[in-house]
Amino acid sequence: MLSNGVILLHDNARPHTANAVKTTLQQFRWETLEHPPYSPDVSPCDFHVFGPLKQAIRGHRFTTDDEVCDWVQALIRQQPTSFFKNGIDRLVSQWDKCATLLATIFEYVYYV
Repeated sequence: MLSNGVILLHDNARPHTANAVKTTLQQFRWETLEHPPYSPDVSPCDFHVFGPLKQAIRGHRFTTDDEVCDWVQALIRQQPTSFFKNGIDRLVSQWDKCATLLATIFEYVYYV
């Protein structure tokens, strides 16, 4: 896909949907995939990270935000390259799953 240009998937956070960002993306001629509504079981981009993170953090107590940040950064650094590669490889199928689910919901709402 990269030979055809950049395809960007990001969430709908306000900084990402601001007019200045949209204009810049248009100038770069980057295609932006619409991010489906949040659902933890079909999230297209972070489904891969948060399950293992929640398991690893279970039972830990932190006294400051910096402690949490340091702990999460250390955990991410410990992950093998394959952890991130597998997440990227699964991104397309996960996004398709979201898009299909969203299309089904819209179709149902339209016909009801």
